[in-house]
Amino acid sequence: MRMKLFDSALLTLSAVSLLWANPAVAQSSQDTSKLKIHVEPKQAYIFVDGTAIRHGSHTIRLTPGDHTVSVHNYGYTAKTQKVDLTSGNETKLNVDLVPYGKDVSGPFADIEFKGDPQAAVLLNGNTPAYFVGHVDEFNWDWIWHQRLLVQPGTYHITVRHQGNTIWTGNVDARAGQKVIVYMNSDREKTKNFKPGETLGPQPRFHAGIASATVPVAPVTAELAANKSNLGCGDDDTLRWSSTDAVNTSIAGLGAVPNSGDRTVTPTRDMTYVLKAVGPGGEVTKSIMVDVNKEPTATLALSQPEIRYHKIGDKVVEDDSATLRWSASNATSASIAPFGTEAVDGSRTITADPAETNLGPVDQTLTYTFTASNACGGTVTKTATLDVVGSIDPPPNTTLASLFFPTAYPTRQHPQLGLVPSEKADLDRLSSQFNNFGRYEQNANLVIVGYADVRGSENYNQALSERRAELAKAYLVSKGVPAADVRIEAKGKDDQITLATVESLQARDTQRPDKFMIGDGRATWLAYNRRVDIVLEPTGKKSSEMYPNDATSARLLWQQPEPSLKAFSKLSSAPTGREQAGLITHGS
Repeated sequence: MRMKLFDSALLTLSAVSLLWANPAVAQSSQDTSKLKIHVEPKQAYIFVDGTAIRHGSHTIRLTPGDHTVSVHNYGYTAKTQKVDLTSGNETKLNVDLVPYGKDVSGPFADIEFKGDPQAAVLLNGNTPAYFVGHVDEFNWDWIWHQRLLVQPGTYHITVRHQGNTIWTGNVDARAGQKVIVYMNSDREKTKNFKPGETLGPQPRFHAGIASATVPVAPVTAELAANKSNLGCGDDDTLRWSSTDAVNTSIAGLGAVPNSGDRTVTPTRDMTYVLKAVGPGGEVTKSIMVDVNKEPTATLALSQPEIRYHKIGDKVVEDDSATLRWSASNATSASIAPFGTEAVDGSRTITADPAETNLGPVDQTLTYTFTASNACGGTVTKTATLDVVGSIDPPPNTTLASLFFPTAYPTRQHPQLGLVPSEKADLDRLSSQFNNFGRYEQNANLVIVGYADVRGSENYNQALSERRAELAKAYLVSKGVPAADVRIEAKGKDDQITLATVESLQARDTQRPDKFMIGDGRATWLAYNRRVDIVLEPTGKKSSEMYPNDATSARLLWQQPEPSLKAFSKLSSAPTGREQAGLITHGS
């Protein structure tokens, strides 16, 4: 698209009258200052505050104050500086530009302009950095050659002078052709330009008395990445370079220097596009970086099943398993039901069933591991653990006191003295105690032996000790650890009183035989020939109830010492109350 901004009448105005049209330039001799500028090369062009003024050394009237002066000539490094002008004074400024750049090779097209000779020609941009020359350098090609040489392509051209756009539009330039732009009438003419196909490399600026050649170098650009495949969160380094560019940018990063590098951390597949724009055209380079968004994860248990056993209020078996997990390409992780966790780790899982009622335990615990990253990737793994076992009531321990015949066990027969019913009681206790030991690891039995009041102190002390030892030996023979049984011998101390005996008999559901009712003293003595059993650490003590319903009840009650034959008959008699022979002895 082209735009004609001035008609031919306006374009006949002199350069001086155009000079005064710019607000930055003083419009009267009052309150003005002068900038006397000398430029080298002499064709160099002057911009003040970004406004195209004219080429060559000149004295310019400007309003007092700060101004930015830039001097440009294609093929030279531009110079820009601030000047502070004061009213009524002249400021001198010398600007010598330094050549830069290599020769430019063809093929070439030529662009010629007809119009304001002092207007600045800008290619592909609107700022002074896109300046390639002024119209008076590109408006004649006969005898003396004035040429703006460009490589084939489409160029957006802006011609400006004194703050005004003289002409703007696109020009299609082809190798070996000349495009003549008539800015006054907004038309073009194309002619053959054979030298454009044969010209060798040209210096970036050459001018004679009435000739000028400006070959515009094409823009070049390169873009590369250290890695083309990344994990989420990985860094990459972009490196780029461009030549003969005024503006260089990378999509997503914005404006960048013409050459450099930048660390990037993309969170998705990215195509980085480098765009370099200069008078010689526009070049884009792109590179794709793939980002692996998907994390990977593992979740495993050291064993699939653990056991749980609770007796009463004590957990006696509580297995554990180790839950291990790991994730890669992930930045965050969580495990249900625990919550946030590190992406790699382990945790010990103990049996803790939700079931609290008595009965079997059979519960499946589920653990869900979720790992994710900043790129939107998520992975989930699940592991299950079976908890099996039971919740049982506290073990029952029935503690019954053991009653002994008079004088038993004797020194000669320390293994005699336990009647069948009492052995049955001890059989039951041994089994119950072993179960109780699983419930209470510190469990032990205390066996306390007693004797009635007959006989001497020493005799009864020894007798009570034999009774306790006999009960212990029997329990050990049935599997109770010897270390878990402790004995005490009370002799004839701590006697049960007659009143207590009467109370115990009154509460007994098995009523005593008539022979016990008829002799209270004998009954009292029988109650004190016994062994009590205490369960520690509970402190539970055996009941002191006399075995009234036992076959051996009278044998245990009678005051005389039984004969060995009586024990023999007792062990063989199936039922009934055994009558024992009498042997005179004490306690």
